[in-house]
Amino acid sequence: MGKLTPAELKQAILDQVEQYYRLTFAEEQVFLPGKSSLGYAGRVFDAQEMRNLTDAALEFWLTAGRYTRQFEQQLAEFLELPFALLVNSGSSANLLAFMTLTSPLLGERQIRRGDEVITVAAAFPTTVSPIIQYGAVPVFVDVELETANIDPERLEAAWSPRCKAVMLAHTLGSPFDLQAVKDFCDRHQLWLIEDNCDALGSRFAGKYTGTWGDLATSSFYPPHHLTMGEGGAVYGRDPLLQKIALSLRDWGRDCSCPSGVDNSCGQRFSGQYGTLPYGYDHKYVYSHFGYNLKATDLQAAIGCAQLQKLPAFGQRRRENHAFLKSLLAGLPGLRLQGAHPDSDPSWFGCLMSVDPAAGLSRTALTARLEQLRIQTRNLFAGNLLRHPCFASLQEGRDYRQCGSLSNTDFLMQNAFWIGTYPGMSREKLQFMADSIKDALLGRQ
Repeated sequence: MGKLTPAELKQAILDQVEQYYRLTFAEEQVFLPGKSSLGYAGRVFDAQEMRNLTDAALEFWLTAGRYTRQFEQQLAEFLELPFALLVNSGSSANLLAFMTLTSPLLGERQIRRGDEVITVAAAFPTTVSPIIQYGAVPVFVDVELETANIDPERLEAAWSPRCKAVMLAHTLGSPFDLQAVKDFCDRHQLWLIEDNCDALGSRFAGKYTGTWGDLATSSFYPPHHLTMGEGGAVYGRDPLLQKIALSLRDWGRDCSCPSGVDNSCGQRFSGQYGTLPYGYDHKYVYSHFGYNLKATDLQAAIGCAQLQKLPAFGQRRRENHAFLKSLLAGLPGLRLQGAHPDSDPSWFGCLMSVDPAAGLSRTALTARLEQLRIQTRNLFAGNLLRHPCFASLQEGRDYRQCGSLSNTDFLMQNAFWIGTYPGMSREKLQFMADSIKDALLGRQ
């Protein structure tokens, strides 16, 4: 055999990686009910993710590069939006989206310290953390029991002249009432940030979640609708918000040249910025106090392969959720949370709550399921206000509660969810449903 060219050697390596996938991952493990671990979520991938990852490793660019640009373009095209920016996690995406709205470039609409942002306490903490960390004031309102999403009828009571934005997540893939929330925001000239981390591919009134607000976010942690291991994205329509978000993601710099590119504007050494010397290198001019929130090209390479599977993943999630609901419908002592009638959720999980009079508490039920190696999860923080991180915060100064949070507390005490991810087989779903039935009906 003659000496291989670099291109031939690379192709041989990628082919070997594909063979390794077939030998190592392609064959599904035998499921043994009660003995095999049944996770609430997990990675679903094939040889293409491993080929892409190896291809990116062989290029050894490592930081954001061609795969990052490809992923950003394809995600934006999927959502029919002008831009998407890849970041290193969904939590970073929430941070970036919120901080974008604090930019002085937004004039009177800039969120300043002390301004209010309406949200809910039945949430994952990083939907709320950026608000508090910046010094704005989250205003907590209650959720609906049926959907575990914000009760839109409580929005007007939560509004005040200090209010600048609404920042909410679509709970477990089920969209909140986007039309009602968007109308409220338009009426009061408020920003809307959609935390779309659990809902990529869900629709409301025929439009994708994440496309209704001014900015939206995704997470690509393994349990989510697509994965890079770690990763996230911020996306939207407004070119000014895109400019600000890009600056904040990339150290706060004024320059918009991509990594490895210099002087795309042609004026790198001929501008006047602040009180810097004329012609100061534009690559080192900072218009914001920013971060480095970029992901690596290795992550993006995996994401490019995952993105092609997203429609099929979403369809499988819908089918799995519908199957679970059909198995559990009408079970005494169990309430299955639903969705808004105008929504088409790409379900992140199947949320349910145990009737306090059922004779078996939520905690006792989930403990029994966990003994059978069925992973369960509570509804994230349940009620954020009851967590230790709020102990040092003062109501009325650091946050505001608008009205009762009785539904939030009910879900905190009684709700849990199980997985609907694409790796779930009918056999696994049946076993989960049968185990819940046995526990609630007192069967061993």
